[in-house]
Amino acid sequence: MTLETKLALIPLLPLLGFAVNGLLGRVWSRKTTALVALIGPLLALSCAWDIFSHLLHGGAAVQTTLWTWMATADLHVDIALFADRLTAVMLLVVTGVGSLIHLYSAEYMETEDRWGYARYFAYLNLFTAMMLVLVSASSLPLMFVGWEGVGLCSYLLIGFWYHNESYASAGRKAFIVNRVGDFGFLLGMFVLLMASSAGSLDMSAINQLASSGTVRAATLSTAAILLFVGACGKSAQIPLHVWLPDAMAGPTPVSALIHAATMVTAGVYMVTRLGGLFTHAPGALETVAVIGTLTAFAAAVMAVTERDLKKVLAYSTISQLGYMFVGAGTGVFAAGIFHLVTHAFFKALLFLGAGAVMHAVHTMDMRRMGGLRRRMPWTFWLFLIGSAALAGLPPMSGFFSKDWILGAALARFQASHDPVWAVIWGAGVLTAILTAFYIFRAVALTFVREPDTPDDAVLHAHDPGPLMLVPLAILGVLAAIAGFLNVPAALAHHREYFAHFLEPVLVGSGVTELVPPLEHGIELAAMAFTVVAATLAAGFAWWVYSRKLELAQRLAESPLMRPWRAASEAKFWFDQAYARFVVEPVCSGARALWELVDVALIDNAVNGTAYAVRQIALGMRALQPGLVNRYVVYLAGGAVVLLLMLMGQL
Repeated sequence: MTLETKLALIPLLPLLGFAVNGLLGRVWSRKTTALVALIGPLLALSCAWDIFSHLLHGGAAVQTTLWTWMATADLHVDIALFADRLTAVMLLVVTGVGSLIHLYSAEYMETEDRWGYARYFAYLNLFTAMMLVLVSASSLPLMFVGWEGVGLCSYLLIGFWYHNESYASAGRKAFIVNRVGDFGFLLGMFVLLMASSAGSLDMSAINQLASSGTVRAATLSTAAILLFVGACGKSAQIPLHVWLPDAMAGPTPVSALIHAATMVTAGVYMVTRLGGLFTHAPGALETVAVIGTLTAFAAAVMAVTERDLKKVLAYSTISQLGYMFVGAGTGVFAAGIFHLVTHAFFKALLFLGAGAVMHAVHTMDMRRMGGLRRRMPWTFWLFLIGSAALAGLPPMSGFFSKDWILGAALARFQASHDPVWAVIWGAGVLTAILTAFYIFRAVALTFVREPDTPDDAVLHAHDPGPLMLVPLAILGVLAAIAGFLNVPAALAHHREYFAHFLEPVLVGSGVTELVPPLEHGIELAAMAFTVVAATLAAGFAWWVYSRKLELAQRLAESPLMRPWRAASEAKFWFDQAYARFVVEPVCSGARALWELVDVALIDNAVNGTAYAVRQIALGMRALQPGLVNRYVVYLAGGAVVLLLMLMGQL
């Protein structure tokens, strides 16, 4: 089988699983349903590995054109798939982590009825297929198909238990907020189409066009910012981040798939894939970095006071996506992608670990947990690995990827002396400290603290079965060792494998080198400062939330912390602002239009016409009562009138 055929099969195999389970899943056993759903991602993983191996050994990019989609005088778009080294990394992440989540789901969803079980796995397969289309598309229109596909699947899976109105509402919220971002994506495509004399929306052609100098800088900036609006919606960046915390309404494996391997990483991938455009668009990368910094810091503050374990991880995802955009915004796109990869491992581990806890104690409220370290030891140690990776503690994977991003921001400041980059670096360090604090707060409250009056579910909690535990163990290993794929030069020379692997793709995209490397002494000092500060924050959170809860309460109520606590608990009032300035005006405007236009104008016009016709008909009906004597009178009267008229004419 050729590599081109394998590339075409990668999204097709999960799509077949969706079709088969959607049609037949309700008539066969749960075991068969889960097996059919798992086969597609596993076979796709095998094909993706073959393509990755080919590229790793110096092979050329793989491309296949399936058929022509649109062909006009001004536009030509093929259904064409493309796999270079960047695509290969994404294919492995999506199929690898996605396969583990499918396996985990087989046990997690076992209490669902047969139709719900089949529907769940059909949606999960479709989600995987759409993300694979997104990352392997060679053109923006085809990427948009996958882009919208993952948006649809998020709606279906977040609102999976649609009989619960709050869950259904969360699905609608995710769908609507993403449509706002997608409108920006569409406008960006239209701007690029108008700027392209060749009428091509192929992404390699867009990068070449941006690098050619033939398009006005303002046009490039407009297109890049509009596309980034789409990325903000899909990757939950401020101000379009409000849907992601509510996405916790869906089953926990869905949260893992959304947050780790699929939907939210799409924006980071798109910005990196169009690196040539963003590099040559004045102000675009700076905008990406600033929005990423604001999002990373604000989401970390929101997570500090959250009581729901899954929502802590949701705000963590928003924050870590902000880090990825900071990496891309510095011009070191490989750093953002590397953090995407490591984050996929440790965030999937954390969400699936939270799912194991919820499976055992049937709640996500950390105030009702505690003492699970003894009752669920495997889950505890694996969750601890994921927490250390998220906190950026060495030698876990998150340390290497997060430090690369912070080092890139510091190097950008050193090269440009622009104070904005110093602020970005400082905010990134502060966010790292907050991250270590809130995740180890969650560990202490969930696993370490002994509750005063534990629930029966907590007392009888235990580790999950092998179908849930094996994916957790594999992700734990990956979260622990993946960082060694790119050891910084300050620690080990010639070990930056990931950067070297992606370098041909970024150079080929026309990415301009914006960040010279830091001096090793400065890099080590900055690294040591961040690690020490994060370690102290993690240790303090562990101590105070496992042994000194009253001290934590007093600190939270102190005058210095009270405003931050209020902002954190209110989530910086974003939802309230949307309700006040967007939802209420739209609803009021719609109600006014309904009353003034629909009811007063249109309804009255239609109903008034019908009333007039009815009244005329009632009047005419009096002329035809069905009485012969009246007809004789009418006839005689008419004859008299007619004779008088004739006599008058004579």
